[in-house]
Amino acid sequence: MTKRLTTAQQQAYERDGFVAPINIFSADEMADIRAEIEAAEARWPDALDGPGRNNAHLALPVLDRITHDSRLLDAVEDVIGGDILAAGTTLFIKEPDSSGYISWHQDARYIGMEPHDWVTGWLAISDVTEENGCMQMIPGSHTAPLKDHIDTYGEDNLLTRGQTVPDVDESKAVPVPLKPGQLSLHHPRIIHGSGPNRSAERRIGFALQSYIAPSVRQVLGEMYVQQARGTDRYKHHIEAPRITAAMSAEAVALRADANKKLSDIFYAGSDRIGKY
Repeated sequence: MTKRLTTAQQQAYERDGFVAPINIFSADEMADIRAEIEAAEARWPDALDGPGRNNAHLALPVLDRITHDSRLLDAVEDVIGGDILAAGTTLFIKEPDSSGYISWHQDARYIGMEPHDWVTGWLAISDVTEENGCMQMIPGSHTAPLKDHIDTYGEDNLLTRGQTVPDVDESKAVPVPLKPGQLSLHHPRIIHGSGPNRSAERRIGFALQSYIAPSVRQVLGEMYVQQARGTDRYKHHIEAPRITAAMSAEAVALRADANKKLSDIFYAGSDRIGKY
């Protein structure tokens, strides 16, 4: 019996490699969450930009609470089971009328987590539409082997290396618009991307990248995880504490080390470091 997803939603995830929308937070909750995030941006203007968008849940209590929210974890459990580790997050913000985009890619190609018994959540903090650059998915692409990617280091590409799957048939793409408080879940191997924000409003999303089964190893380096639900009998990773104070010295140092390890993973085998 499922905890959050319907049977049809579970089947959609297995068939298509993603499922959305999943209702998690109310409109009032999301208004408070957005206000707290934007207050943090105003107080620490350099802390959530560029590389600082990674692993912000280790330094901001509002993002920690999202990461460990039981309603969200119920949806994750319906996909990967009840033993869940939170292995990283990314705050994706596209400013109004901006050119930043996410090229077609597969998370599993460059993130080093094997086997692929994990899932990425993507929570809308603001309205997420086609105009402001919602995610686009290629349904069923998760059933094929991983594709070769080209590192482009594109100026406006928001991915670390501008990693891109060439020759994607974009006619098959399905947009994933979300309302504030709605979640999508997608498979590590699905080909996906997103366009620029051509609207007059900010597009704010929080990628929970990713929730993993404890049996999953990091084959490109080391990484921090948090026990989100169930038990971890494998202990493959470094356990990170949950924070209690925003941007405390301890939290900032922990996030800095987590992001250094993440950079080593993302740029493994590369002789060039990108902006993120």
